[in-house]
Amino acid sequence: MKSLLLAMQFLTIIPISVSGNITAREIGRSAAFFPLVGAMQGLCMVLGLLLFSRVFPPDITAGLLVVLLAFSSGGFDLDGLADTADALAVKSSGNKETDIEKRLLVMKDSSIGSIGVVALIFVILLKFLFMRSLIIDCSFSSVAGILFLMPVFSKWITVPPMFHGTSARNDGLGKIFIEHAGIQGLLISSVLMATLCSVVVLAGLFSGTAGTFVSGDSGLYILVFILFYFLSLISVRFFHSRFGGLTGDHFGALTEISEIIYLGVAYVWLRHSF
Repeated sequence: MKSLLLAMQFLTIIPISVSGNITAREIGRSAAFFPLVGAMQGLCMVLGLLLFSRVFPPDITAGLLVVLLAFSSGGFDLDGLADTADALAVKSSGNKETDIEKRLLVMKDSSIGSIGVVALIFVILLKFLFMRSLIIDCSFSSVAGILFLMPVFSKWITVPPMFHGTSARNDGLGKIFIEHAGIQGLLISSVLMATLCSVVVLAGLFSGTAGTFVSGDSGLYILVFILFYFLSLISVRFFHSRFGGLTGDHFGALTEISEIIYLGVAYVWLRHSF
């Protein structure tokens, strides 16, 4: 329970205070429960869809869902995306070590640069467009299943890099997760994610024809799992080449990018199914 509370504390704006001494090991082990925190955010998205779609047209509903998703996480992942984008925009000097130091320094800067702003605009715009298209082209149960699992997958995708990667800094929250998440965190988070996907599939089976898309597309979730695992491995190699390792900001950037990919894959799969 303590690990779950710590995961909620790090990934959401819920004001949780964990009593007692908290060790670095306990913080790192909380990564195992990231999918459960994603499920809580996914439930908020489903409830938001239910409420907003009864009052507003698809455009406004999609816009409010994007706001709800960002608000539920406190915008931490968006901040990580912006910092990462600004750092990647640093021009190469020809010296790899010097470039890495410059990029890490840029990521520590509290101000946001123009490239970071552009990255935020692109991500928010794409989320809005994909959610709008799904709401228009798909039944409520289909959209509900997709939105529920979106933060589950996007929280899980940060765990494999914690196991496979190394830290770019000698301190920071990212270093703690990388050092202590371990194989246990990867296995537990993967089992939790698979369980949550199974719940969505079973819910579709019992909902009748309205849940045809959800019930018939366990293959979608298997595809996303495989795709995201390879994406996480690619991200490890990419960030190691550009930053000498990973930081907490990189996990945030990976979360945001994975949500765009997930929505895009889900939409294409949906259109092909029809």
